[in-house]
Amino acid sequence: MTDPTPTPDEHAAEILAFWEAARHRAGVVRTSVVTGLGVSAAMVPQTWSFGDNPELAEQLLDLVLSGEKTGTATALAEFTHADEPMPVRGDLSIVLDSAGRPRALLRTTEVATVPFSEVSEEHAAAEGEDDRTLASWRREHEKYWRRVLEPLGEQFSDDLPVVTERFELLYPRPGDRG
Repeated sequence: MTDPTPTPDEHAAEILAFWEAARHRAGVVRTSVVTGLGVSAAMVPQTWSFGDNPELAEQLLDLVLSGEKTGTATALAEFTHADEPMPVRGDLSIVLDSAGRPRALLRTTEVATVPFSEVSEEHAAAEGEDDRTLASWRREHEKYWRRVLEPLGEQFSDDLPVVTERFELLYPRPGDRG
C-alpha cells in the first residue's frame, strides 16, 4: 500500500503551481523575457495554515473560501516564539489546508496590535467564526490561546497583546477554474 501523503518535493511543486496560477490576482506579473522574472514574481509568498490542528485548519479555511472570514488574530507571543515576521499591510500569503496543500491567496489589508480586552466587535464579526459576536470570539479565543500559549511558557490574560489582521481573498474567487 502506498502512502498518499505528498512528499516535500510534491508539496513544493503544488505551492509553485498554485502561485503561478494565483499571482496575477495580486498584480505580480512576469517581466520581459529578456530580463527574466522580477524579484516579486520569482518569490513565493509565505505559506501557513490556520489554527493548531487539522480540523480547525479546515474549518477556518472553509470560512475564508466562502467569504465569511476576512480577519484573523494571533497572539503576539506566537510570532515571537516562532521567530516569524509580523504581518504588514500589503503582504501576500498562501493559506494551506490541513494536508499542506495551497488553497487560498490572501492580501493583508490592515494590521493592528491591541490588548485582548480591546479587540472590537467589528473584528470579531470579520473573523466569521461561531455566531460572529464579540462574546463568542472572546470565549473561543481565550480557550485557544490558553491551549497554545502554555507550551510556549506564556500565559493568557485580558491584556495579552493580540495582532489583529484583516485580509482579502485574491484567489480563488467564484468563477475561477480549478
